[in-house]
Amino acid sequence: MQGIRTIRCNLSRFVILARTHLIFSHFEPTHFANLTVERPLSSKFSTAFSSFSTSSLETPITPKHLNEPEECSSDNDDNGSEMENDDDDDDVRGLNLSDDGLFQDAKTIVNILQESCDNRVEMKSKIEQCGIKVSQELVLEVLSRVRNDWEAAFTFFLWAARQPGYAHSVREYHSMISILGKMRKFDTAWVLIDEMRGVKTGVSLVTPQTLLIMIRKYCAVHDVGRAINTFYAYKRFKFDMGIEEFQSLLSALCRYKNVQDAEQLMYCNKAVFPLNTKSFNIVLNGWCNLIGSPRESERVWREMSKRGIRFDVVSYASMMSCYSKAGSLYRVLRLYKQMKKIGIEPDRKVYNAVIHALAKGRLVNEAFNLMRTMEEKGVAPNIVTYNSLIKPLCRARKVEEAKGAFDDMLKRCISPTIRTYHAFLRILRTGEEVFALLEKMRKMGCQPINDTYIMLIRKFCRWRQLENVFKLWDEMSENGISPDRSSYIVLIHGLFLNGELDAAHKYYTEMKEKQLLPEPKIDEMLQTWLSNKQIAEGQTTESRSNQCQTTELRSNQLDCSQSREQTRGIPKRSHERNFIRQAETRKVVRERGISFWEP
Repeated sequence: MQGIRTIRCNLSRFVILARTHLIFSHFEPTHFANLTVERPLSSKFSTAFSSFSTSSLETPITPKHLNEPEECSSDNDDNGSEMENDDDDDDVRGLNLSDDGLFQDAKTIVNILQESCDNRVEMKSKIEQCGIKVSQELVLEVLSRVRNDWEAAFTFFLWAARQPGYAHSVREYHSMISILGKMRKFDTAWVLIDEMRGVKTGVSLVTPQTLLIMIRKYCAVHDVGRAINTFYAYKRFKFDMGIEEFQSLLSALCRYKNVQDAEQLMYCNKAVFPLNTKSFNIVLNGWCNLIGSPRESERVWREMSKRGIRFDVVSYASMMSCYSKAGSLYRVLRLYKQMKKIGIEPDRKVYNAVIHALAKGRLVNEAFNLMRTMEEKGVAPNIVTYNSLIKPLCRARKVEEAKGAFDDMLKRCISPTIRTYHAFLRILRTGEEVFALLEKMRKMGCQPINDTYIMLIRKFCRWRQLENVFKLWDEMSENGISPDRSSYIVLIHGLFLNGELDAAHKYYTEMKEKQLLPEPKIDEMLQTWLSNKQIAEGQTTESRSNQCQTTELRSNQLDCSQSREQTRGIPKRSHERNFIRQAETRKVVRERGISFWEP
């Protein structure tokens, strides 16, 4: 077995090394000049919700845990997984602008960028003439609002850099690099990094976070080779390449579901970066909460035990979260008892996973009891705790229990997040309920995000309420949310299924004009529809031509028949008189010598 593992590790090392060197050869010289590559070593609801206390819903409250991160990896997760917020735009977040003047300036520039998106020359001209003073807060806010239109964002970014008295800081550069990376404009992103090095000024703005952004964007498009290359570029920029930086690389790989590559990389680099609990926890959490595979999670768990790696509270929390997602309440409770038996005190993440499993198993009273127990232990519930309770209750249609949890959360002055409202929005059944909840949500100070609109557009398309679909689509732009690729795909697919093929084709063309990555299936469907439409139009034109010819032929036949009928209707004497008159006319012409050909 030891020999098989050695061969497997060597094979993995060869694969990663080959991929690294193969992909590295495609980098442009400006990106890594003089870079030495290191070898990798390897309906009830409407009644229930309307009964929520008006004062609680309409009066904003001061949250106790405003800065608590959402631990769920995605909105589709059933469990309270402990992954950090997987928002792909972590580095492009805007600010909560309190200055009305600054807010209006940002809105003016965004309107210019959106109105002139088809004409870049006009866009540049209007920005130059707007007369707005540039500041770091303004740049961050505008970039946040147009982050899904990289050309508009980059045009504004370059314009802002030329304004007197202003220079981009690290944060603005990171926002722009993140936007470019998301749109796969990696060459342009590296040009900005070269600019940040400060060859002219002598002051470098490049930080380890700069390279980590690039690593994450490569991982997001599953370009593992270039992500590894960027990690080894730390040495070129004279940054440390310690175990923490290596674990950041593993986290980035797992974050975007490259868990198998992360695990192989961890094993093959164990000589340089020794295996420890944290590295294994990163991989374990990837299998548990990103891939959601109990089988692979158990395999990694056994490997940790074989190698003598100590389990900690994070290890148990990941496994319990995985079993909770799989609906295995028995295994969750077994691990919970086991960790208490060996002296590991549960933390908030463990309690959240158990509470979620109990709520999913419809043991609501037990979930509330455990919540009281964790308070007695000095662990206060947070918004993730309540979301772990509310989400499964909503999915199980236990509206009254979910409402009770929501009210209890407000009494504790814990402000609901967008994920809390998503749980309720998913089980609504009418458009009136949806828009009513959106309004109450805004009054609570919680604004809809891109995922909110995607979920609701899909819902209204399924209900065949296209008016509400376009209402939400327009509302996105009004609220400063630029539609991304996922938004376009959901809209186009919904229009296609509702028979609105012309509208679907229009928005797909608009999506490609923004240089968003096309969707092959939608592309194939629309191409088939266009070809069939052209064939149908050709057949229609030919049919109309044939009908015109038939009509003309019938008209000629009718004229001939009417002429014959008129000729037959002339009396015989009239024929004789006409003949005599014509003969007399010819005689006169001959006598006078008149030629018919004279003018």
